[in-house]
Amino acid sequence: MNIYTTTIFLSIIAYVIVGNYVGRKVKGLEDYFVVGRQAPVLLISGTLVASFLSTNTYMGWAGLMYDYNIGLLLLPSLLLTGYIYGSLYFGRYLRRSRCLTVAEYFAKRFDSRRLQVIAGITVIIGISFYLIAVSQAIALILANLTSLSYTQGLIVAWLSYTSFTFYSGSKGIVITDTMMFLLFSVVTFLGMVAIFGEHGGWVTAMEKLVNLDGKENLMAWHGRAGPGQEFETPGDFFIWFLIGGIAWSLVTAISPWQSSRYLMAKDEHVVLRSACVAAISIGILQAMVLAAAGVVNLSNPAIEPRDEVLVWAALNIMPPMVGALLLAGIVAAALSSASTFLSLIGFNLSHDIFKKEAGGERDKLKFSRMMMLAASLTVLFVCLLIEQNIFWLTFFAGTVFASAWGPVALMSIGSSRVTESAAFWGIISGFLGNTIPKLLTVLKLIELPVYLDPILLGAAVSLTVVLLVMNKTTVTDKERTYRQKILKTPDEEVNNQAAKKSLRYAYTVGIFGVVMTVLLVVYYVIPYQKALTPSSQKFHFDWLTNEAIAAYSWAVIFLFMSILLVRRIRRDYSVD
Repeated sequence: MNIYTTTIFLSIIAYVIVGNYVGRKVKGLEDYFVVGRQAPVLLISGTLVASFLSTNTYMGWAGLMYDYNIGLLLLPSLLLTGYIYGSLYFGRYLRRSRCLTVAEYFAKRFDSRRLQVIAGITVIIGISFYLIAVSQAIALILANLTSLSYTQGLIVAWLSYTSFTFYSGSKGIVITDTMMFLLFSVVTFLGMVAIFGEHGGWVTAMEKLVNLDGKENLMAWHGRAGPGQEFETPGDFFIWFLIGGIAWSLVTAISPWQSSRYLMAKDEHVVLRSACVAAISIGILQAMVLAAAGVVNLSNPAIEPRDEVLVWAALNIMPPMVGALLLAGIVAAALSSASTFLSLIGFNLSHDIFKKEAGGERDKLKFSRMMMLAASLTVLFVCLLIEQNIFWLTFFAGTVFASAWGPVALMSIGSSRVTESAAFWGIISGFLGNTIPKLLTVLKLIELPVYLDPILLGAAVSLTVVLLVMNKTTVTDKERTYRQKILKTPDEEVNNQAAKKSLRYAYTVGIFGVVMTVLLVVYYVIPYQKALTPSSQKFHFDWLTNEAIAAYSWAVIFLFMSILLVRRIRRDYSVD
């Protein structure tokens, strides 16, 4: 074993030991499902970030930026806004419901067992695809870095996340997720510094990348858009960016693997603060990952497959210890997502679909563990059975909840007119409206223009169905009463000291947006314009290029998010 495989396996062993140790302290369903509702900001923000940043970021997105568009760094990460409006308009009310799963929330909100079942089914279908993709990604990493075969790597990956997830549930997940979050945050920074240092720093690297032969426009805001590329025109790229950004913001706002973390929070202030920390942390980590991946072009512009750009950099550019830690961090990011996905599948099976009514707390806990183990074995069997296709699986499952759950989840809080039938058919139609066009696209039976993305189609179908059905049906007294109950801020949450502390997190979101704008203008837009200026001409900064406007939008968007937070915190949680 070399330093790379040793580091990866030691980190995996550490997660298994910690997860199983924590599992001994699980006493009942609340411990197993929602950590006894006592998790602080560090653990909630840690599990939010770790469960979101997986191989999709460190491999999929890194590969896309390396090969196609580093300029995406300039455009504001719209998915981060989902944490802010999601915590304000869904997450804190979800916690207020004191449910064990998000599907149970829908059941209580609309007084409907069938809604709980259908929500649980969509979770199991969508999350299972994602879990299969992540499992395959870990197996491929292990197979490429060790003497293990793909099948052996898959079994090691499966044993790793199953062993502590099955036993400790959410209590072990939030702790191991936070460990993983801290690991890949540090090693991402170290890896970025090592890659930049290899090429004389970021500014020097930028000048070289602007003029990189064979990858012209790699640093432009629209990337290498053009005939024969992933996007035919800059306009196509921008439409894709907007649709994808809004869809992924809905994912971070309401998807079960994100919003369910709020059920574990100690109080509503933890929900809001954790959302702020997660948004800022993911924004910084994504920027470092994408910038580092882009600079690797200067060492090797022809890495195949492109998804392995950071793996290649870890083995060929970074000092061995830094590279080993980065690879352990990538595996950690995948494992954290896998453990979260497996727990959600198990929880929904045991609590929302095959709910055990008889027996005591210990019997129900045992039943939940058995259902999770059964789900895990099924996933392993499917992984061994189907072809390795991480991109297809992620594409199919990634944003299904934006379409299926988005309109229903937000309207369940924001509208007094949504009925049980509207919510039920809204979830079904949104799910089918997303997955059917995706399947037809993947099978190459249809080709959709960029403005008819399946995410958008599914969300539009869901919203239309909800509006049509709710106009034909009537809200019941139980539905009306329950919504009014969760809209009222609990007395114990109203506290001036807590509100002042939460306001500091809200202000930090605005500061983050301004700082990102300043950094992008100074370290990206200005060097980019200088690199394009002929040596015979004097450089003059143009404040109104598309790249400059994209950089300013960070400040505009996150100052707006900050204002939303400040107003709601002052209105709902301050005694004054």
